[in-house]
Amino acid sequence: MTDANQSLDARRIARDQESRLAAAAVVGLNATKPLLQYQTSMLRLWADNCELLARNYEKSLEAFTAAIEQRREAA
Repeated sequence: MTDANQSLDARRIARDQESRLAAAAVVGLNATKPLLQYQTSMLRLWADNCELLARNYEKSLEAFTAAIEQRREAA
């Protein structure tokens, strides 16, 4: 009978450990959610800045090319 009790005890201990581990995982994931959201917003902001930089570079390059062509035509 003691073997059966020990077996049930071991199962109960394992179940308790599993539930504690699951609870800790939930707490950890809930703690990381704001960090991931912050990182996502920073990545979006960085991507928007890169796009803006590319557009400004393209506009400046077009203006520079137009100025050179005007000098060629004038000469």
